[in-house]
Amino acid sequence: MAKTVVRWLGHAFFQVISPSGKVILIDPWMEGNPSCPVTLQAMDRVDIVAVTHNHFDHAGQAAELIAQTGATLVAMVETTEALKAAGVPAERCLFGGIGMNIGGQVVLDGIQITMTQAVHSSASGNATGFVIELENGKTLYHAGDTGIFADMALIGELYPLDVAMIPIGDVFTMGSKQAAKAVTLLQPKVVIPMHFGSFPILVQDAAPFVAAVSRSRPQTRVVVLKPGETWEMDG
Repeated sequence: MAKTVVRWLGHAFFQVISPSGKVILIDPWMEGNPSCPVTLQAMDRVDIVAVTHNHFDHAGQAAELIAQTGATLVAMVETTEALKAAGVPAERCLFGGIGMNIGGQVVLDGIQITMTQAVHSSASGNATGFVIELENGKTLYHAGDTGIFADMALIGELYPLDVAMIPIGDVFTMGSKQAAKAVTLLQPKVVIPMHFGSFPILVQDAAPFVAAVSRSRPQTRVVVLKPGETWEMDG
């Protein structure tokens, strides 16, 4: 049986390959990202580029990747407008260039994406997260940049999560204490920490987060990846 492959490419940048081979990139910051181990040229197949919010370290190389691969942009209305201004054609955006908004859901070639809220700032529009349901029903949550919020419990209730990707780096997002509490609210089977180690001012070591989750939510497995490493989920 084909597996779902989740690859961390540093900071908040993830590549998800579905069992049928769909390639989804989330927050593809490459140029200037000291923790990204891949080049733009290496990304020759991409189906969906999802951008949580309009900060340079998240919108990153979305426009270049879409031009290179013909991928579809999934982003908030105002972030979509900003990326169109950066060169993304309207026809490569949702609904002919409109984009989507928090609470909305779209299905792209069997991949269901729901946009969630996030507690953070953005150069345009609002910061968001994504719940992604693959063709086989497996569900992933990319929280984007966020602090903790109580409605994470509703996200976990509405969309039982196989894996959650959440920030732990502090300063701009949750630190280890808030992130561990977020895991108790979301109740994912697996959590992958992100948004740490890439800037000197961020948390550099995931060990405190791992220890906190082991105390407060031992049912959740913590998978700590190094940039470029993958984690595989059956189905």
